[in-house]
Amino acid sequence: MSTSLSITFPAKIKIFNKRISDPQWLQHSLIRIVVPIVLLTGWEIASRLGYIKPVILPSPSAIISTFEEMIKSGELFQHLGISIARVLQGFAIGAFVGIVLGIFIGLFKKIDQALSILLGVLRPIPIMAWIPVLILWMGIDEASKITVIAIGSFWPVLVNVIDGIKNVDRKYLEVARILEKNKFQILTKVVFPAALPNIFTGLRIGIGIAWMCVVAAEMIAATSGIGYLIMYSRELLQSDVMFVGVFSIGLTGVLIDRLLKLVEVKVLKWNVNVNN
Repeated sequence: MSTSLSITFPAKIKIFNKRISDPQWLQHSLIRIVVPIVLLTGWEIASRLGYIKPVILPSPSAIISTFEEMIKSGELFQHLGISIARVLQGFAIGAFVGIVLGIFIGLFKKIDQALSILLGVLRPIPIMAWIPVLILWMGIDEASKITVIAIGSFWPVLVNVIDGIKNVDRKYLEVARILEKNKFQILTKVVFPAALPNIFTGLRIGIGIAWMCVVAAEMIAATSGIGYLIMYSRELLQSDVMFVGVFSIGLTGVLIDRLLKLVEVKVLKWNVNVNN
């Protein structure tokens, strides 16, 4: 354990020092930092000078102050925790169904042909159109919200799984056949590994859409959650609370996306593009 740490930690320091000495890396890093700072500073100055009404757009300092108060009171974590639980449940269902169905459609032409018209008709339907239908069928309980999230995250996962399987390089398949590999070995050693980058892309897109869906569902029919918090604060003209909810969604979405990216890097160690 200590040996591996003694090898990897100095190596990371060496890489970091190398990046710091790279002018291009420094330039890109400065751009990433400077642009948000300039925007926030201009926003704060315009708010303090009265060019922006606090009811319409509160200053960054007011939003940060409200953010701290809601963290101390636990209100933000309460609503955010409920939304995260809904997102994870709906995303797990939608991603699982999307991966399984995508594998069957990608591998078997007859299934692809049988479902092509049905999926082609259902896919363009916006998620907002499903919300009143699901409320009519399931009521306003958790089931309808989780189903909305599952439907929203299902499509990007399905499409990317199908594309990943269908776009496997034919040369890999020919080499596997020359080596006299059976169908199961070709699937597990060639097709699925080659499709994994697309699958992870679908998962990352799906989790982003899942957040959009949970907010939409909570705004229409909910008594808790971050979407409900945004809608309720808008009705009370608490714009600072509303923006805390909005930015909390963005921060949480970024963290979840980064976690998926880390998992992708660990799983796809062999993929040079992903690790770069």
